[in-house]
Amino acid sequence: MRTKPMRAVLSALGIAIGIAAVVAVIGIPASSARALSDQLATLGTNLLRAEPGQTFGGDAAKLPTTAVGMAERIEPVQSASGIGKTGKTVRRNDHVPEDETSGLAVLAATPNLLGTIGGRVRDGRFVDGSTFPSVVLGSVAATRLGITGLGGQVWIDGQWFTVAGILDPMPLAPEIERSVLVGWDVAVERLGFDGHPGTVYVRAEENAVEDVRTVLGPTLNPRQPNEVKVARPSDALAAKQLTENAYSGLFLGLGGVALLVGGVGVANTMVISVLERRREIGLRRALGATRRQVRGQFLAESVLLSGLGGLAGVLIGVAVTAGYSVSQGWPAEIPLPAVLGGVAVSMLVGAIAGAYPAVRAARLSPTEALA
Repeated sequence: MRTKPMRAVLSALGIAIGIAAVVAVIGIPASSARALSDQLATLGTNLLRAEPGQTFGGDAAKLPTTAVGMAERIEPVQSASGIGKTGKTVRRNDHVPEDETSGLAVLAATPNLLGTIGGRVRDGRFVDGSTFPSVVLGSVAATRLGITGLGGQVWIDGQWFTVAGILDPMPLAPEIERSVLVGWDVAVERLGFDGHPGTVYVRAEENAVEDVRTVLGPTLNPRQPNEVKVARPSDALAAKQLTENAYSGLFLGLGGVALLVGGVGVANTMVISVLERRREIGLRRALGATRRQVRGQFLAESVLLSGLGGLAGVLIGVAVTAGYSVSQGWPAEIPLPAVLGGVAVSMLVGAIAGAYPAVRAARLSPTEALA
């Protein structure tokens, strides 16, 4: 290995790539899962979202105007708030064509919305009970409208509204990020909002979430409880994690294929090494080396070659995992079994790959090898 370093490096490269892929594919989802766990611990899994479904005839249903107040009466509910669709569009100014809405919705919001969904104002303030024509922009809405600070104005339904606040991203309520929020009373007075909430958010006690989920539909709409859809936003984040894990399984399989290819490369190198070193083998046998010693020499070389490749692969995999986690703002999670298992698996692959060449070398007779 010292006399032919380039061949050793190229032989170990396949093993290194395979192990690096396996470590990274295990480490990156583990880091993502840790980030999700920390995120849910911060945001809470006790948030429920109720929306109108469809009527028996297939038409769009509506929640009663009293839905938010009815939700607050459920004993384990800590807070309830709502948003409503005004049906209006927002534009940066009155010169922008009406059909260019940037995919943003104008929603009426209750003052306690952020407290219920766990949102934060990045700059400025949230909507209150005043009737002053002001808006609060979701993080995506602010970007699409090109607004970076307070005091600017947007054009809604033939009226100017002043930007009073900009929100941080909201993982549990992504619909808020793409919306322009106005106060509930302002929406009724200036935008002709009918007062029917489009979504009701409920924050319940942790140990009573499922109980509240069961009674939320009948409470919000006693006459037609089947027209209310109740969901748990944290379940969507968990489902996203499961999807990412499915893709990780696919890449883990590809890492296994790379490892197999690396093992074949090591086996090929060792077979060539036996053919090239026939004279060395014959000389050793003539000087008294046993078949077992010759077999052990080549097997040890194969295991060492694969082990070094595996060690390099683990280091590369750890670096890739840490780098990607930092770029995503996740805590880097490096599973110890993946690190130790990576080196162990690479050495096992080396032992399997070197078994045949080692046996072949041991079977060479001194006279045949020196001929």
